[in-house]
Amino acid sequence: MPVQSLESLSGPVVLVGAGKMGGAMLDGWLKLGLPAARTVVLDPNLRPDVAEALIAKGAKANPDFADIEAPAVIVLAVKPQVAPVVLATVRALVTPGTLVVSIMAGRTIDFIAEALPHGTPVVRTIPNTPAAIGQGITVAVPNRLVDGEGRALTDSLLSTLGPVEWIEDEGLMDAATAVSGSGPAYVFLLAEALAAAGAAAGLPADLAERLARATVAGAGALMLETGTPAGTLRENVTSPAGTTAAALEILMDGQGGFGPLLTKAVEAATRRSKELAH
Repeated sequence: MPVQSLESLSGPVVLVGAGKMGGAMLDGWLKLGLPAARTVVLDPNLRPDVAEALIAKGAKANPDFADIEAPAVIVLAVKPQVAPVVLATVRALVTPGTLVVSIMAGRTIDFIAEALPHGTPVVRTIPNTPAAIGQGITVAVPNRLVDGEGRALTDSLLSTLGPVEWIEDEGLMDAATAVSGSGPAYVFLLAEALAAAGAAAGLPADLAERLARATVAGAGALMLETGTPAGTLRENVTSPAGTTAAALEILMDGQGGFGPLLTKAVEAATRRSKELAH
């Protein structure tokens, strides 16, 4: 179901939360053809100028619930801390057939479903921060009530953030969160540490920062554009007994190198994700 066909839905798309991630989705939907008139935005912190711009396009911004047609889908793009209040509020909007898609970190399908009318199809997802510029990736897991049409609708709505990967075991969401949800922070730390190492080697700090930033961004783009496995790309840039090989000898140490350290980091993030879900 391409975004352009969303106008054929039985009801509007209701976006709850129009922050960075929610706002990115909304922008993507409108750019790719979702009629503004089929869009409802609910956010008590919505800036007046943003609300006015949406209304001018034909969308509804924070309308009375009585003025909202039965939604085809409700997208929950809010912080997990406010989930109980938000779910209690939007419950009144859910009708038979309404699909609920959550991008709230750590909130399980059971937590969401128990706060909504019995029989509500729910998709739990975890996007990452590059999604805000359409360069992210989202992992999605459905409950048993989500059919093929619901999956296609979810794909259409989330594709504006980047690719969508489906899993069937919700237990894998903690590991997915540790890898892709938290992963951008690891990459940012790499760029930060690389810049610091460059400065320690004698480069001017501002130059080291620019080199590190461009190197990390360029390497990521190369991997994404070519589809070549990361290991192959690493081998391609490593000449025998060269400078890269000398550095990789340290980074690939089997005990204290980058691999074992990152494994420990992902394990720690996975544990913490499980703790936050309870």
